[in-house]
Amino acid sequence: MECVVQGIIETQHVEALEILLQGICGVHRDRLRVHEICLKNNPNLGNVASEVRLLCDLEQPEPTWTVKHLGGAMRGAGAEQISVLVRSMVESKVSKNALRLFNALGYKLDHELLRVGFAFHFQRGAQITVTVSSVNKMLKLHATDEAVPVTPGIQLVEVTAPASSENYTEVASAVSSFCEYLAPLLHLSKPGVSTGVVPTAAAAAVSLMSDGGGTTL
Repeated sequence: MECVVQGIIETQHVEALEILLQGICGVHRDRLRVHEICLKNNPNLGNVASEVRLLCDLEQPEPTWTVKHLGGAMRGAGAEQISVLVRSMVESKVSKNALRLFNALGYKLDHELLRVGFAFHFQRGAQITVTVSSVNKMLKLHATDEAVPVTPGIQLVEVTAPASSENYTEVASAVSSFCEYLAPLLHLSKPGVSTGVVPTAAAAAVSLMSDGGGTTL
C-alpha cells in the first residue's frame, strides 16, 4: 500500500520549494527523468479494469525499468477521515522487454509521459518521497527527446510513503504533518481533488529565496 497526496506549483516558485525541502529534509535532491508508459488491459482479461505503469529511469547510466500496479483506493468512514489517499500498490524491477510481454498479455498503450524534475527521499515519521516534476507528452511514440510540456508554467508535486494495513494510519499522519510545512507554497490533497495554486506562494517564495532556506527543521 501507499499513502499519497498531490498538488501543483508554478514553475517560477520551484526553486523556493527546493530550498524549503532542502531545509526540512537535510538531504540532497536526486535528479528525476522518468519515461512513464501507461498500459490498460483488454476487456477479454476480465470485467475489472486493470492499469499498469512501466517506468524507465533515464537518469541511470543504463536505463532501468520498473513495473507499477496501482489498485483501488481505500474506502469507507476511515478513508474519509484522513487527508491523504491510501491505495494498494505493487511495484517490481523488470527487464527492458517488459513492454513486449504486457502487449502479448493483451495490455494496450493508453498514454505515455516524460517526467523531468527532482526528488527528495527521507525519513520523517515514515519513509517519505517528494517528487517535483514537469509533465511532458510525446508527439511521437516513445520520442522522449521531442516531449513538450502538458501544462507549461506548472509543475506537479507528489508526496508518497509506503504503508501497510497495520500502519497506514500512522503513515498518513506523518505525511499530513509533513505537508503542513509546505502549505505557504502549495496545497496538497488527494489525487483527483483540484485545489489550484496558493495565493501566498509568491510572497513565501520571496521570503525563502532571501533567507536561503534557513536552518534544517
